[in-house]
Amino acid sequence: MPKAYVYTRHGGPEAEALTELDRPHPGPGEILIAVRAAGVNPVDWKMRQGFLRPGEHPRDFPTVFGSEAAGVVAETGPGVTGFAVGDEVFGSTVHGGYAEYALLSADVTAHKPAALSFRDAATLPVAAATAYDGVRQLGLPGGTTLLVTGAGGGVGSAVVQIARAFGLRVVGVASEGKKDFVESLGAVHVASGPGLVERVRAAAPDGIDGVYDLIGGPVLAEAAELLKDRGKLITAGSPLEAVAALGGDRVQRARTAAVLDAVADLVVRGDLKPHVTRTFPLEQAGAALRAVEDGHTRGKIVIEVAA
Repeated sequence: MPKAYVYTRHGGPEAEALTELDRPHPGPGEILIAVRAAGVNPVDWKMRQGFLRPGEHPRDFPTVFGSEAAGVVAETGPGVTGFAVGDEVFGSTVHGGYAEYALLSADVTAHKPAALSFRDAATLPVAAATAYDGVRQLGLPGGTTLLVTGAGGGVGSAVVQIARAFGLRVVGVASEGKKDFVESLGAVHVASGPGLVERVRAAAPDGIDGVYDLIGGPVLAEAAELLKDRGKLITAGSPLEAVAALGGDRVQRARTAAVLDAVADLVVRGDLKPHVTRTFPLEQAGAALRAVEDGHTRGKIVIEVAA
């Protein structure tokens, strides 16, 4: 039976297990893939703790971890067009991606370009697509300045690169230990911590035109102080109520195959590097999740599944 890494109840790491599950069968609008790589994201461990996205129903257990995967089409469900068995694809998972087989939603699945590895493709549906959606949502004209909080993480590093590809100047907030990494992405680095507003003003004396927040809490509130137009404040790191109170908004996710095609094209053109810093086999999925859960990851972590 195929292997999968699951959580058996809400809680901490003690609720996780590598197990065997029946091979899934795709329903209407779904694609079954033999997984070659799965991206690891903070939302994965948050779901284990009980987090639900707006509109989601409580989960059945065991639940497979993961929201994004890349692999080879093994079967297509009723009504699916444009995909055939053997196609190399990547997309958003229906019921988790830390597994040998996973279901993808055909509406949020794209063909993997030959020049894009499975490893890199598996990082795009969550982090890079979230970054792309937010930069497009802000709609800042070329030459203006974007402040990115959490610039050294998986989403943040993608935001910096995509914003630079759109012609924006970027100021990236991250720990001092990530200074070289953030600067290598093309951003002006500003250290996180007390006194953030003053340091950003010193780094961007002409002002900040937009904020893409990935931290939330006090950092979001401080970043809002730097804006004249709070309509240019968005967050993927704080609840809607918190950012709305400051005059901003949550990142509005498009969740379409067209966005996946766009971010894949950015990678192929060399404008976006996924910066996968560590990979783990499926058997070590717990270690991969711990590496993200400790909150100090630089770039992206990926689980690779043998063919």
